[in-house]
Amino acid sequence: MTATISAPGATGRVRHHFTVDVEEFFQVSAFDRIVSRNRWSAYPSRVEQSVDRLLQLLDEHDAVATFFTLGWIAERHGPMVRRIAGLGHEVASHGWGHRRVTDLTPDDFRTSVRRTRRVLEDTTGQPVRGYRAPSFSIVPGREWALEILVEEGYQYDSSLFPIHRPGYGYPAGGRYPYRLSTPAGPLTEIPPSTVRVAGVNLPASGGAYLRLLPVSLIMGALAQAERHGSPGTCYIHPWEVDPGQPRLAVPWLTRIRHYGGLRRTMGRLRRLLGRFSFQSIGGGLEALNVPADLAPCPPPRTHG
Repeated sequence: MTATISAPGATGRVRHHFTVDVEEFFQVSAFDRIVSRNRWSAYPSRVEQSVDRLLQLLDEHDAVATFFTLGWIAERHGPMVRRIAGLGHEVASHGWGHRRVTDLTPDDFRTSVRRTRRVLEDTTGQPVRGYRAPSFSIVPGREWALEILVEEGYQYDSSLFPIHRPGYGYPAGGRYPYRLSTPAGPLTEIPPSTVRVAGVNLPASGGAYLRLLPVSLIMGALAQAERHGSPGTCYIHPWEVDPGQPRLAVPWLTRIRHYGGLRRTMGRLRRLLGRFSFQSIGGGLEALNVPADLAPCPPPRTHG
């Protein structure tokens, strides 16, 4: 299906997913070669003030979100995580230390998602049902991660970005929520939103795409999802509503992608929240009418 990227007003028929990947400004994957993990504690923490800004914005628009939270963050900012849950938002897993799945062994991945789930559940007193990989890094060849998620008690994943892009992307994945079969059991996949233009999936979910490209791109993706009768899934990071964050010495392309448009983020989020209705992924999971296996089933397990 092809469509323009203009968006009509919200129909009220579909509640989309608003999601937040909770991490510090210095923890993004693009900084891996610049910022040593051993020095994370030396950087000033700014995540709480940014999360509070997002919580206030969501409250203003009567919206509920899923906060995919690093275990490293939850261990150090327990009151913030409890505040998120106490306001009715969903707390889900973003893994422990923001390592790409492509950089982990299966055993490392299992340790990360198990440890994070335990800390988040101990902190909030609520079950953790969902996971999103840092940098959407469950890519072709890493399907074993989906099986491990099921084995570790997760019910849904939001990592398979159905696009072609250097560094991440799962081109064979579906554009809308669907059910995956793994050797360990079923897993619901909640892909980040794309807009279909001239037969090509374009990323239109949030992050730099929200800050640097016309906001009509993301509105068009949500409008296409509504016409399909499915929720779209948007995402943002707390550091993207913090234009005052310290600037690090990074290559020019990384500088543009990370720091570009930071002052526009809040205004654009207000436009999205004012136009469309949003809920958490977990809040609408049971009501989803998801087809099965729109993406290839994971291959037989090879991780022992």
